[in-house]
Amino acid sequence: MTNKKTNKKTSFTTTHSYKGRLEIVKNGMGYVMVEGLKKDIVIRQDKMGLALDGDDVRVEVSGTPKKNGRQDGIITDVIKRHQTEFSGTLKVSAHFAFLIPDKQNMPVDIFIPLELMHDAKDGDKAIVKIKDWTPKAKNPIGEVIHILTNEPDNEIAMKSILLESGFPLSFPDEVLEEAARYPEGISEDELHYRKDFRNTLTVTIDPVDAKDFDDAISFKEISKDVYEVGVHIADVSHYIQKSSALDQEAFRRATSVYLPDRVAPMLPERLSNELCSLRPHEDKYTFSAVFQLDGNGIVLDYWLGKTVIHSDRRFSYEEVQEMIEGADGDHKEVIMTLNSIAQTLRKKRFQKGAINFSSQEVRFQLDENAKPIGIIIKESKEAHQLIEELMLLANKQVATYVSAFEFKGREVPFPYRVHDVPDVDKLKMFTAFAGRFGYKFNIATPEDIAASFNEMLQLVQGKPEQHVLETLGIRTMSKAVYTTDNIGHYGLGFSHYCHFTSPIRRYPDVLVHRVLWECLNNDIKPVKHMEQECRHCSEMERKAMDAERSANKYKQVEYMQQFVGEDFDAVISGVSTFGFWAETVEHKCEGMVSKTDLNDIDDFEFKEDEYALVGFLTGLKFSMGDKIKVKVAAANLEKRQIDFALVGMEDVKLAHRARAKVKSQKVKKGKR
Repeated sequence: MTNKKTNKKTSFTTTHSYKGRLEIVKNGMGYVMVEGLKKDIVIRQDKMGLALDGDDVRVEVSGTPKKNGRQDGIITDVIKRHQTEFSGTLKVSAHFAFLIPDKQNMPVDIFIPLELMHDAKDGDKAIVKIKDWTPKAKNPIGEVIHILTNEPDNEIAMKSILLESGFPLSFPDEVLEEAARYPEGISEDELHYRKDFRNTLTVTIDPVDAKDFDDAISFKEISKDVYEVGVHIADVSHYIQKSSALDQEAFRRATSVYLPDRVAPMLPERLSNELCSLRPHEDKYTFSAVFQLDGNGIVLDYWLGKTVIHSDRRFSYEEVQEMIEGADGDHKEVIMTLNSIAQTLRKKRFQKGAINFSSQEVRFQLDENAKPIGIIIKESKEAHQLIEELMLLANKQVATYVSAFEFKGREVPFPYRVHDVPDVDKLKMFTAFAGRFGYKFNIATPEDIAASFNEMLQLVQGKPEQHVLETLGIRTMSKAVYTTDNIGHYGLGFSHYCHFTSPIRRYPDVLVHRVLWECLNNDIKPVKHMEQECRHCSEMERKAMDAERSANKYKQVEYMQQFVGEDFDAVISGVSTFGFWAETVEHKCEGMVSKTDLNDIDDFEFKEDEYALVGFLTGLKFSMGDKIKVKVAAANLEKRQIDFALVGMEDVKLAHRARAKVKSQKVKKGKR
């Protein structure tokens, strides 16, 4: 464009506005992740405004991207605050106080007026809640809500982990008051539109230490080789009214968080452990999927609707497993029939393309002070599979049923649980690695990939490479998420799938119950922002998993402190540019062997396609799955980090130094 008076060209700077999530790294720099942009937007410290790590923000960028494709931005608004409660240390002066947060990437301290200190003193460890932060203020204003001083280190650590992940430690008063208003028992009015299953044999099967019972199973023989099997789920949506304080808090959390020594529940205990929990010998409201099945697991008919049940017996998984393996017990014939049906359903699922990854759960045995004193390895047995297969059947049936409904010619917005096919690049890298052990993959179609995975998982059982190939195989898979865009669930081999069976601990299940009830009553009121709600639930699920990993890592470090200086057999469990991780065979605890500690052997290069560190001069290789011996060099609770040192490498070091010296001389000679 030309200015007529000056005859000079004028240019206009284009400004774009985006929504994204801010991540602040340790050096204080921020990066906003925006869906659809290949590169994150760079946010310098003085351009963050009132945003904190994890916040959903609005960011503006102007000008053209740099050579590396990145753009600098300015945060103009905080759309949603990720975390409002912070742990740290109090610094008190004559007229005011500050909280110095534990969180390393918290860019500011929190200002606390003395009247909001609530008897806390200088140097106390405390939890502070942000009350206000105006644009003109350098620091947010907070209030002390909990004093941690004198609490055990474990208590402080677990609470800090929950806060860092965005999960509050307590429920607001209005939420607790709302939960307390609901009466015990059932009302006669409810029975008019609920099927009554109170006279049908009903049981629950859960972990021995469970307190919230989401699901129950009823059983009735219809005729020879035809059975009625009911999957009854706690009717949480009966209690949580849309947009209520209870509903908003449940949505905010979106999931319960399971740490080694505690549960941070999605719902207050009044609901999660009392009113909604399907405890034995109590009448309870449920939402049910009731199937007529033959002995081959074929669904002859089904019914979906609201019910009332009365659980006759609470079983632990261990009790049921003992019966499956031959012991006598209550209702054994029913348990054996249900197990037979479940195993048939399981077999058919794998035949139709589901991938059979085995699961092994490592848990800590804790003393009365939550200190780890032992390791417990839990494997999926038939008792677990009995419940799993019936829950999968119900989830699939509900999703299939709702998918047939439309509203004004469009699909009803619904929170499907989907799982995409593996990433092509990851898959190629994995199949090349598996090929070194003799396992061949056909990756022509998704069905061929699943069949190849199942063949490998069967052939690898009991072999040295089993653990590494199972671990890498899982990492190759996409992450399952919630979305209204139903692309099916690849890992399960289902075209329609949702989460219907755990509404006490997952908010998407509550959403599913509401939409299903509307469809059953032909009174559909589509949720306008269902996709955004799905994304929030997926994000909170990821944060809960991160918190659980952090807490488990803390317990690993705490447990391994007693073994500092001792040697253990280990397996390399991960490799990166800065070293490799190894997991002890005996304890299943993971630590790091730093690349720096390998420098006196060689200069190592990370080979991503080989999952290995390879010596530049010696060719010495450390690969995933390799068996090694390590010494526990350090166990740092504050960093939640175990450091390992390689053991028995002295002879190897000498030999490889000699080889490296010869190789280096040849290289120099060649250059001459």
